[in-house]
Amino acid sequence: MSSFGERLSKAISVYGQLCVGIDPSANQLLSWSLPDSASGAKQFSLAVLEASAGQVGIIKPQVAFFEQYGPTGLAALADVMIEAKQAGLVVIADAKRGDIGSSMDGYTRAWLSNEASFQVDALTLSPFLGIESLRPTIEIALKNQKGVFVLAATSNPEALQIQAASREGKTISSLVASFASSLNEPALGSVGCVVGATVKLADLGLTQDSFSNTPILMPGFGAQGVELAEVGRLFGGLKTNLICSVSRSVASDSRAGLDSRIAAAKSELEKGMNL
Repeated sequence: MSSFGERLSKAISVYGQLCVGIDPSANQLLSWSLPDSASGAKQFSLAVLEASAGQVGIIKPQVAFFEQYGPTGLAALADVMIEAKQAGLVVIADAKRGDIGSSMDGYTRAWLSNEASFQVDALTLSPFLGIESLRPTIEIALKNQKGVFVLAATSNPEALQIQAASREGKTISSLVASFASSLNEPALGSVGCVVGATVKLADLGLTQDSFSNTPILMPGFGAQGVELAEVGRLFGGLKTNLICSVSRSVASDSRAGLDSRIAAAKSELEKGMNL
């Protein structure tokens, strides 16, 4: 099997850089007139998959919205990811796992090992128990041709207290970005970063050079306020590294028109990339 970075690059070359998030929150299910249950989450997710396949190459299920329904919710998540893989989609699980020692070993086994319970191509990770605490997990992911996205610069206002903090003259965000970049080969690699679309990179000590060969998973478009058409203007030389994630703005308040909303988001992003 090819590396995650290679599969990601192929998906981008065929379908572009839009990623569709699958977020079956209780409010989202209500707006679609679906039950607030694992069954409702699965129905919603399969509809999003059906509309995404053939239009985009990357999907991102938010694990929390399945966990809220307990074991049946996690079973629904597993089924959805199997369906996504069978449809040829690259699956990034947004779980933000981060721990130390045997606890992290358990997360690694569940998501990134060859015998993983959940079929994913990549997993989001939190580095705030120590960046180096993630190295064993990343090594296993790379060995198994999978990838990770490490939180580097999230868009929630509370994040600045930690991420903009300085250590030895470098911000925490820049240390995370440098760590990820150091693990990638001279091509789009398998160790990425999560950077919010609303973030001002300079405020966090980040530059284009911070993300050499690093894929960037970028939420924050649509419902969170940043327009896909602004990508080129806002992120310039970084735009080829981006995976631009949309969820609520395409899910909207009904299944009707979902295919068209995804197509419109894809078109808007393509225009933004050309600015």
